[in-house]
Amino acid sequence: MKFVIRTFFRTLRVVIGPFMLLWEFVRRPKGLVRPPALQQQVDQACRSLVLYQFRTCPFCIKVRQEMRRLSLDIEFRDAQEDPQNRAALLQGGGQVMVPCLKITDPSGSSEWLYESGKVIAYLRGRFAAV
Repeated sequence: MKFVIRTFFRTLRVVIGPFMLLWEFVRRPKGLVRPPALQQQVDQACRSLVLYQFRTCPFCIKVRQEMRRLSLDIEFRDAQEDPQNRAALLQGGGQVMVPCLKITDPSGSSEWLYESGKVIAYLRGRFAAV
């Protein structure tokens, strides 16, 4: 029974996934325009952030749309297709759940932030006023 359920959802993902990505592309928001010096500071701050995601996860799409809206250049790591990224997510964050934002502070310690609402709130709080 478990095999049947997994097969069903994998098939559903394969069929619906491209439509979700197309919808994300069509609804792409315009990015926030900052002065070049300020955008450079934001880009520098984004180097300490990594988003672990699945390409067709609706919650990940929601976070990526907010990142575009805020003009953030954050590295993406696919935890669905890449076993190394999946293992890093499990080892560092403790669970394979996406979206997950890895926040590394200047001292090198990392915080793993799960759930799209919390990730979006963090990004807005840190970068919307900048």
